[in-house]
Amino acid sequence: VQVLASIAHDPELVILDEPFSGLDPVNQEALEELVLDLKARGRTVIFSTHVMQHAERMCDQLLILSRGRKCFEGSVAEARRIIPPRVRLTSTVDLSPLRTLPMVVAVEQNHPGEWQVDVQPGSDPQAVLEACFRLHLPLTSFQASEPSLHDVFVQLVGPQAVVAGRCTALRH
Repeated sequence: VQVLASIAHDPELVILDEPFSGLDPVNQEALEELVLDLKARGRTVIFSTHVMQHAERMCDQLLILSRGRKCFEGSVAEARRIIPPRVRLTSTVDLSPLRTLPMVVAVEQNHPGEWQVDVQPGSDPQAVLEACFRLHLPLTSFQASEPSLHDVFVQLVGPQAVVAGRCTALRH
C-alpha cells in the first residue's frame, strides 16, 4: 500500500529502501513487475537491497557499498567481469593437471569427484573441455557459467559483508 501511494502521482524518480523485505514470493514478483513497468515508462527507480538476485534481474546500473565506501559502480555485466568465469566438472580422476593450462586461474576440488575451475576473464570456458579431451581426462559432467552478482558482492566486500556490507542498486 505504501509503495502504491508513493507512485500514485506518477513521479519521475522513485526511491525504495529494501522494498522486497518481508514480502512473500508472490508479492515480490508483483513488486518486481511494478518496478519494471516504471522503467518501461521511463521512470528512474533507485532501490537498496541485500538480495543480489533482485539487483541482477532488475538493474541497469549498480553501486556496491561496503562500510560506507564505494566498491563498484557500473553495469551487471561489468560487475560479472570482476571475477573469472567458472567451470564445474565431475570426473572419476584427478583434474589437477588442468592447473597447467594458461587460461586457468584456479582448480579446486569441492567434493570427491567435483571440481571447480576458474578461467582467465575473456577466456572461453570451452577450452577447458577441449583440454580435458586432449589430456584424456574423462568427465561425467561439464557446466560453464558466468559469476553471479552474489559471487561478485562476496568477492568485493569480503568478510566484512557478514555485518557491515550493503549493496545499493541504481536503476535507470
